[in-house]
Parts: sequence; structure tokens; C-alpha cells
Amino acid sequence: MGAEALPTATTTTTITISSNGNGKEAPLVLGLQASALVDHVARVDCSLLDQIPGERGGSVPVAIEELEYILSEVKNHILQSPDELSAVKTMAGGSVANTIRGLSAGFGISCGIIGACGDDEQGQLFVSNMSSNCVNLTRMRMKKGPTAQCVCLVDELGNRTMRPCLSSAVRLKADELNREDFKGGKWLLLRYGIINLEVIRTAVQIAKEEGLMVSLDLASFEMVRNFRVPLLQLLESGNIDLCFANEDEATELLSDCRSGENADPEVALEFLSKHCKWAVVTLGCNGSIARHGNEIVRVPAIGVAKATDATGAGDLFACGFLYGLVKGLSLEECCKVGSCSGGSVVHSLGGEVTPENWHWMYKQMQVNGITVPDIRM
Repeated sequence: MGAEALPTATTTTTITISSNGNGKEAPLVLGLQASALVDHVARVDCSLLDQIPGERGGSVPVAIEELEYILSEVKNHILQSPDELSAVKTMAGGSVANTIRGLSAGFGISCGIIGACGDDEQGQLFVSNMSSNCVNLTRMRMKKGPTAQCVCLVDELGNRTMRPCLSSAVRLKADELNREDFKGGKWLLLRYGIINLEVIRTAVQIAKEEGLMVSLDLASFEMVRNFRVPLLQLLESGNIDLCFANEDEATELLSDCRSGENADPEVALEFLSKHCKWAVVTLGCNGSIARHGNEIVRVPAIGVAKATDATGAGDLFACGFLYGLVKGLSLEECCKVGSCSGGSVVHSLGGEVTPENWHWMYKQMQVNGITVPDIRM
């Protein structure tokens, strides 16, 4: 994804919301998402995918006019499902938001998000969705301008094609961060992205000075491939405590480092563990592998056989793994919780887990001998 223009209007206000999760006590886990994002998710037939620009799968940026055209066409290509009440599900999106929302709603961990949203309808939707899931929003800035959006088209096999509209969306800048954003927190969650690199670097520096642990998600194999050098610099700084990568991202990370030889996930895991206290590589239906010090574990996937939509699976795996770390669980138990939470989100559209699927996850945790969070759904 190339460089994207920032809006000319930069008037900023602080969002103040009186709801659960926005009390005076600092959140335990903070997520940095420079641009709030709203997802529009729908199951569609393949004929729509043939009509829109770009190849199937992956993520190709579009202008607002293209996004609105795709949304207008969705109703003519819907794959009906008895489990879905509406043709299009709209919710707060973005990898960090998915993980933070899951930690708060499904595990009862106090969480907050650092970022910016627009003063438009989509910004209000993002705020409402995160607030209703008890996420602390006192570190969010509201700016004049549009909030980022993404159309997520899911085919009958559960494969995603994403078309984000980001170019004119409001965005948090590095010089807008301050120490108060991080005080009292224990973990900072980040997603790698070149457009937000300066914000990420500044956030990592402040977080480490404030004593927070830092978790980094590698985002996508395209991001790793195209911007490997700054990513390696970030990892080799020693400031990343926990790194999540899927199989494609992990092998792409080392593809230039082994004389053209394809690095397997185990080799990538070993590399990541040299720079991070915890390293995790998710393997889709084959589960996950993780390493902490000299300990290496492999855990099978749970609940992916009947997947409807893979959106958010990695984000929710991270959510469960982080819950395990916060609660002092073993490395294997952290991966098991991650498998349960990752499996919970693939049974419905989008990256937000339904109450029914949270209950499914709790049952899976019980089956695997993991204590269920003491919260009420």
C-alpha cells in the first residue's frame, strides 16, 4: 500500500464517553490504531468479485466512489444465510480494534484504544461499537474529516476480498502522542504498517519508557515483503516483547535472508524468538507454534472445520494468547486459549464475536482444562 494523503483539516478534540470501561483507572491493555476503521462485511457470490478492480483475495485500496459503488452492488449478489439477520454487517474494524474488543468483551480485561476517528457517522459508529464492548476511549481523538472504511467481501468458501478506503481518512500523528496515553498500562498492542511507522516508533519508545510490554502483529505478507527493512529494524531493536505472525508473514520475513531458500515457519519462529520474549506463528487449520526462551509448543486449531468467514481469526487468536499471558498461564495454555478464541470468530461474519460464539469458546476452554473468565455475557 503506498503513501496516503492526510486530511488538510486537523482540528482535534478528545472524545468523552460515559460508559462501562471509561473509568478513571488506567486500562491494563492499550491498543494503538492510528486510524479508526469501520468494516462492512457481506457474503457474496463470485460474480461481484469479478466486477470490482483488483484480484480476488487480499486488500486493494479504493476511492470513496468505488467503495460506495461496491456497497450499492452488494445487495444484488448476497449469499443468503439463515444465521445472518442482515445482508451487510457493519462494525468497528481493524486488527488492533478486533483484539482489544475481544479482550474486553470476551475476557473481561480492561482495555483502551489510542487513535483518531472522524466527526462523521462512521466515526460515531466506531465509538458506539467499541464503547458498548466496554473499551476505554478516553485516548481517542476526534478530528474533522472522514473515518476510514473497508468493504469485506466473503465468498462461499469463506475467503475474503477487502477493499479499504483510507486515503483521506483522519489519522493520529506521532507528535500527537503523549505520556498520559500510556501511563498505568501493562501492554501496548501494535500492527505493523509503513504508513504509520513514525507513530509506531514513537509509541514504542514512550511505552518502553513507561514500562509497558509491547506486542506486534506483522499485518500481511505483502507488508512484510515490501517493507522488510524497517520491520527488521523494529524487531532487532529489542523493544518488541511479543510478535504474532501467520505462516505467510513468517516465511516472507526470512525469504531474503536464506539465499533464495524458502524459510519454514519453525525457522521463522526461531528467528523471531531471538529478538522477542514470546514468538507466535499461526498456521491456519494446522494450529499454531510458539516459543518462549527454550520452550517450544505446538497446539492444534479448534473450530475451524466449519468456518464461515476467516475475518479476525488471527486477531482473536492474539486476544486469547494475551489473556493467557495476563493471567500467568503457561505457553501451551496461552496457545490453547488463542485457538479457542480464534475459532470463535470464524462462525459468523466479521471480526466481532457474537454472544453465542463467546459461549462456544467458553465451552472449548473448559474442555481443554482452561479456567473460564469470570464475566457475565
